[in-house]
Amino acid sequence: MTAVVDSSTMRFLNELRKNNNRDWFNRNKERYLAANKNMISFADAFLNEMCKHDHIETSSGKESLFRIYRDTRFSKDKTPYKAYWAGHFKRATKKLRGGYYFQIGPGETLSAGGFFNPNPADLLRIRKDIDQNFSDWKKLLSNKTLVKTFGKIQGDKVATAPKGFSKDNSAIDLLRHKQFYFERNFADAEVTSKNFLREMNTTFKNLRVYFDYMSDVLTTDANGISTL
Repeated sequence: MTAVVDSSTMRFLNELRKNNNRDWFNRNKERYLAANKNMISFADAFLNEMCKHDHIETSSGKESLFRIYRDTRFSKDKTPYKAYWAGHFKRATKKLRGGYYFQIGPGETLSAGGFFNPNPADLLRIRKDIDQNFSDWKKLLSNKTLVKTFGKIQGDKVATAPKGFSKDNSAIDLLRHKQFYFERNFADAEVTSKNFLREMNTTFKNLRVYFDYMSDVLTTDANGISTL
């Protein structure tokens, strides 16, 4: 694990935040290209480490990274660039569920993983499992590794009880979730550290207890019969 996020990459992103316009970006295109090369190298090394403990479909660090150019067509924010790099590692096969997301930029570096936009069938299956196996969920969400790494599960919620579930259900707070993910934030000083890649990799590795449980839930019916 030798790849690091260069301090020059973070400086470029910090200045881009303050000068988020095409003229400044074009004048600093060489700095962008150098920072982009740095991030591809980091993502390649990150992917290599991830593949040692999970089956990842993403083929390269370059493929994992999203474009720095923002789509402003339907956004009130018309700034043309993101002041961070973001990427995603996709788990392979229908059996392995859940996705990994990472974001690197001044003041907003994080790693996150879970289920950000589950389709209606998956969302209902998750909620039914919570309803039927709430004690298992309480045990899972109190897992020492998960709690120490991420704290509590996160995600947007519906305002009241979801359709088909009582507002008096003992698991109602969790049932109201529309998203089910974990997130960890990093300070800027951590990002340029030589240990950052190792820490990011360990962070994602610590999600496996959650992903293993969810993979079982989302690939079986309520009787535990495989749906694959």
